[in-house]
Amino acid sequence: MIFFNRSSVEGEEIRYIKKAITSGRVSGNHVYGKKGEALLQKVLGVPRALITTSCTHALEMTALLLNIQKDDEFIVPSFTFVSTANAFVLRGARPIFCDIRPDTLNLDESKLEALITKRTRAILVVHYAGIGCEMETILKIARRHDVPVVEDNAHGLFGRYRGKLLGTFGAMAALSFHETKNITCGEGGALLLNEKRYIQRAEMIREKGTDRSKFDLRQVKKYSWIEVGSSYVMSDVLAAFLLGQLEKWQDVQQKRKKIWLRYEQRLGKWAQRHGVRQPYVPKECEQAYHMYYLLMPFPEAREHFIAHLARHKIKAVFHYLPLHKSPFIKKNYPKKPTVTYCPESERASQCLVRLPFYNKLSEKNQSKIIQAIIKFNF
Repeated sequence: MIFFNRSSVEGEEIRYIKKAITSGRVSGNHVYGKKGEALLQKVLGVPRALITTSCTHALEMTALLLNIQKDDEFIVPSFTFVSTANAFVLRGARPIFCDIRPDTLNLDESKLEALITKRTRAILVVHYAGIGCEMETILKIARRHDVPVVEDNAHGLFGRYRGKLLGTFGAMAALSFHETKNITCGEGGALLLNEKRYIQRAEMIREKGTDRSKFDLRQVKKYSWIEVGSSYVMSDVLAAFLLGQLEKWQDVQQKRKKIWLRYEQRLGKWAQRHGVRQPYVPKECEQAYHMYYLLMPFPEAREHFIAHLARHKIKAVFHYLPLHKSPFIKKNYPKKPTVTYCPESERASQCLVRLPFYNKLSEKNQSKIIQAIIKFNF
């Protein structure tokens, strides 16, 4: 079986984990966590990076930092993972769903401004497949209405838009180090703070709402409960694994670029012949090589295609179900529709299929996948 995803060791992960365990300090915010944060800050050029237990938790921290309250509104693409919306719904806010562009599958900036109201407290953008949103237009709209932008950059670490790294545009951004991501530690995330005014509060929120970080720096004699917060600090054992991966980020990106380009080039004629859409990367974007997907011409083709690959012992998968049509939304917002119409989100949800894509996918196995795809009969 050729799996959809396989994690791999890229550098010094095992040695670092052993050192973390034998050090006797395996809780969070120790040697490896701090080294990982320093590396992210240096490479991305952000004032502060806080490693967290997941991207979901990093997103929850953004909602706390923005003081999201009951009955506030936030704008979010319908075609995203549930965590993007859940983080703000947990604070009592109401999601306002925006449709996606048909080309990049990112939030459609042309539909954004019409959704902003006096209750809008945040705009969440998702750089789908590691391809940057149209940030220039989005930021202009956000500034015009004085609404902060939060980047869900789970897919886009090391990708760029107009030469600038994804995750460095909004007030803050969330990263994912889940097993399926380019850089992983199994489960993990990070919060990027692009405005220094959020740093002190973020450090307290991550440490259960206390000023423990000040205590660790001997700036206070004892730490106290200051803020609403939670336990968002990553264990140093996981941080050790993560550091081993982060140190090899350039090697990882090169491996994934080769795999992505192989799919793109060898499937081009087949896709064109059958009306299958390949990923679209605008000229102003340098993608993160997070995934390779195909958009089938109709939903039934997607189902038959996945089954066809399964018969060849190849695991391919679909992706998000549109959030605006979820049972949760229907149950909790029956009289207050959070969206009018999201046809592109529904189309992508029904027709998109993700191909196996991971750091150590061999050329031999990728050739088997490509050969099986070319044999598929519509």
